[in-house]
Amino acid sequence: MTTKTLALTFPGQGSQAVGMGKALAEAFPVARAVYDEVDAALGEKLTATVWDGPAETLQLTENAQPALMAVSLAALRVLESEAGLAVGREAAFVAGHSLGEYSALAAAGSLTVADTARLLRIRGRAMQKAVPVGEGAMAALLGLDYETAVAVAREAAAGEVCEAANDNGGGQVVVSGHKAAVERAVEIAKGRGAKRAMLLPVSAPFHCALMQPAADAMAEALADVMIAAPAVPLVANVLAAPVSDPDAIRRHLVEQVTGTVRWRESVEFMANQGVTTFFEIGAGKVLSGLVRRIASGASGVAVGVPADIAAASGLFAAARG
Repeated sequence: MTTKTLALTFPGQGSQAVGMGKALAEAFPVARAVYDEVDAALGEKLTATVWDGPAETLQLTENAQPALMAVSLAALRVLESEAGLAVGREAAFVAGHSLGEYSALAAAGSLTVADTARLLRIRGRAMQKAVPVGEGAMAALLGLDYETAVAVAREAAAGEVCEAANDNGGGQVVVSGHKAAVERAVEIAKGRGAKRAMLLPVSAPFHCALMQPAADAMAEALADVMIAAPAVPLVANVLAAPVSDPDAIRRHLVEQVTGTVRWRESVEFMANQGVTTFFEIGAGKVLSGLVRRIASGASGVAVGVPADIAAASGLFAAARG
């Protein structure tokens, strides 16, 4: 059991929205500096797209991934400067949902912000290119436990790919694979008692075997990047367990492209280790909502706009005693 009761979590794709992070940058120079660093690393004004749109451009995977990381790291820098947050001293773990795992590693000092931005641009492009548009799909199955959802995916595959991509918790499992197989999964799930089962408006079938070309691209990209040991352990998506060794982190980031995001188990692990407060650093409140459905008695606190900073500062002060 850890004596620290706080964990820092970082959102994944789907939390993006035009204008995200703008208020932070206008209020805090340290936040603006992160956006400038990301723009410099990518050699373009991604920030202009994030703040002004159009939404269609921001939603492109190659833009959404580094953009969401930028918002997360900007919010973290504000917490460090305004609330005195020291990740290594106060957090028990860091964790991120899919691309959020890269944000978590940057927060814990394993990756630089510039390297993280470049890796996520490569990752986004590779994931988009891995499967021709229209050949893959993803669907959310609501109201089924994970084991039943896996059985549904296995039955739906019928020689094609259909796999559990995200075990988000609270009876929410996302399946991914060939479009026809995922469509079959939707119908099978309804027959197995799912409350809802529907296709998702995504551009590619993430976190399944069809993403192997993207995994290969990330293995090549990550081989050339310095990864340091994190200030606190990363609870890895594919393990739902902590990892600190840089070589293991590199390997798990590659596996993550085709592997299941085991978010429910990750939150359960941290809660079982004594974490009672999960800070969601960045855009949206998706992970905070999931925490309350996964870990009884734990609280999820979203920190993504200036008004959140003072509340978070009070919680950090209380945790310090």
